[in-house]
Amino acid sequence: MVRRAASAGPRGGRKPARRGSPAAEQKTVRLPGGEEPSDVDRLIHEPMRLGIMSALAVNKSLSFNDLKTVLSATDGNLSVHARRLEEAGYVTCSKGFEGRVPKTEFRLTAAGKRALHRYLDHMEALIKATRHT
Repeated sequence: MVRRAASAGPRGGRKPARRGSPAAEQKTVRLPGGEEPSDVDRLIHEPMRLGIMSALAVNKSLSFNDLKTVLSATDGNLSVHARRLEEAGYVTCSKGFEGRVPKTEFRLTAAGKRALHRYLDHMEALIKATRHT
């Protein structure tokens, strides 16, 4: 049998705030253009992927090892997150050889640049709206 806390609502979450209470009177942050704070691009918002996108935005391209060093990432972690960005069309990955050594190179795509700019605009608007409330 699962017990719920005494203050839990019907689904085990918190009970809704009572009218007139400070929690019920919280203002909703509205962003220009009708966006909600929760409209953030979740694909980019994850810290490792935001790091990849940011590093590639200020560099024409970066090798796997350069990204790994810049982000202090493990091979597996970087590989998984880079693949998600590649599948979304935000990043391109090219593999080749430098002499006999394999080299993986990443670049930000035009769609990736647009998505990063939208994400940054959204975050700036959210910060501005939050500071002015």
